[in-house]
Amino acid sequence: MAKRDYYEILEVTKTATSEEIKKAYRKQAIKFHPDKNPGNAEAEEKFKEAAEAYEILSDDNKRARYDQYGHAGVGGAAGGGFGGGFGGGMNMEDIFSQFGDIFGGHFGGGFGGGNRQQQVRGTNLRIRIKLNLEEMVNGTQKTIKVKKMKLAEGVTSKTCPTCGGSGAQVKVMNTMFGQMQTQTTCGACGGIGKVADKIPAGANAQGLIKTEEEITINIPAGARDGIQLNVRGKGNDAPFGGTPGDLLVVVEEEVDKLIKREGDNLHQELFISFAEAALGTSKEIPVVGGKVKIKVEEGTQSGKILRLSGKGLPNIEGYGGKGDMFVHINVWTPQKLTKEQKAFFQSQIDNNEMTAEPTGKEKSFFEKVKDLFD
Repeated sequence: MAKRDYYEILEVTKTATSEEIKKAYRKQAIKFHPDKNPGNAEAEEKFKEAAEAYEILSDDNKRARYDQYGHAGVGGAAGGGFGGGFGGGMNMEDIFSQFGDIFGGHFGGGFGGGNRQQQVRGTNLRIRIKLNLEEMVNGTQKTIKVKKMKLAEGVTSKTCPTCGGSGAQVKVMNTMFGQMQTQTTCGACGGIGKVADKIPAGANAQGLIKTEEEITINIPAGARDGIQLNVRGKGNDAPFGGTPGDLLVVVEEEVDKLIKREGDNLHQELFISFAEAALGTSKEIPVVGGKVKIKVEEGTQSGKILRLSGKGLPNIEGYGGKGDMFVHINVWTPQKLTKEQKAFFQSQIDNNEMTAEPTGKEKSFFEKVKDLFD
């Protein structure tokens, strides 16, 4: 099923301010909150959908990519928990751990109405993956080794004695206006609410140890240079068993020696001899995923552009259809001739044969480019 527009989900316009988006999300979250809709699967899905929309639209960078490229720009087309939003891989605790402050005291701060233990999230990892044109067109799978922090086996923790597990310290200061109370992150546990009790050898103070893990990444068809995809839960582990971070995958395009990309369209040059241009010929040329044979008409002039419909890349926004392949014909002028060849061409000049005879109907470069997009 096609993903709904994020602005439509939150019932705001594309010009909505950050504060308007936050208020709209809170409204939707309260409306479909599990506490208000116990056992209602549809309400739960809408609750998750609103959280996904807010995650994208509340982040200026993600919002800009979404406005430009749609769901594909934030990885939303990847599916299966592999996207810029929650994509079905985020559970209720994940949502509350990230956006719990939005709900305030309306529901007691957690899922089920009780006091929710503070959730800690691991840090994200960012990697770059190079793709060739064929992989960008068809999508692919990449298995890579990632160095990450994992929770060491056998590590145990206890409630932070300094903050009592709240992750915060309250300080009271006496001023000329009376007592002022401030709340800061606990310096002992760093806001986690837990401290190490038992740490295995090789692990750091938070019970994490550096490891290497093989991860298989599904790259969707239509990926583009610079797009960031999100693999849920494959970043660094959180200290003492919290929610793992994400693996952020930035796509990098490999430069092809023959084929050049321009948006969804592809371009390549085809060099033919003077004789082939004069008499016409057939040529086999590379396209993404194979080769095709094209016909060059007799009398073809250098600079002619042939258009192969649908031989480009898929539309990045997932609306269907593909770009085109443009073949730029160049007539190659020989630089070394035999005596016989020189004599032949000289005789053509002497007899006024094969002279340039423009008809007046020849198109300029700009007219040729204009024709490509008419």
